[in-house]
Amino acid sequence: MANKNNEGDTVVIKKYANRRLYNTRTSSYITLDHLAQMVKDNVDFKVTDAKTGADLTHTILTQIIMEEEATGEQMLPTNFLRQLISMYGNSMQALLPGYLEASMEHFRENQVKLRKAIEDSIGANPLAQIAQRNVELFKAAAAAFAPAAGQQPARDAERPTAPAAEGGELDVLRQQMADMQKKLDQLIK
Repeated sequence: MANKNNEGDTVVIKKYANRRLYNTRTSSYITLDHLAQMVKDNVDFKVTDAKTGADLTHTILTQIIMEEEATGEQMLPTNFLRQLISMYGNSMQALLPGYLEASMEHFRENQVKLRKAIEDSIGANPLAQIAQRNVELFKAAAAAFAPAAGQQPARDAERPTAPAAEGGELDVLRQQMADMQKKLDQLIK
């Protein structure tokens, strides 16, 4: 895990002979899907055999990867897996875990830098700013025509049913739309 916590912050998961996993912090049985979500949420955990106390974390994490690869979109290319298998028993086997960890950490750092660069470039781009203002104006216009679901404007209960009252409100909305169109035209120019 990228997030190393104190031993006291580590959740202990016990694996029983019947293959059930027990979360000692929540006092409940969990599944591999729960453990996968804990990994995604950066929750540090340790899986131990309930009878012997042996550390099974590595085996369980590998099992999660196998299930993800079997049921989801495959992330590990076949050639990579072949090369990885060929490294077992090789003199370089001891160096590979550290190299893979460093590579993954470097990948995550680059991912964060790329995301920040994209966000910064959008913030500095005048066309992106105009597009964002247009979206905000569109949302405001949509809100004027369609109140939030399940909500009725307070004045609906008091509104007269006379066509003249509805026509006046419609004229106000038309004027607001015309004003927004003028603002949009000014932004485009």
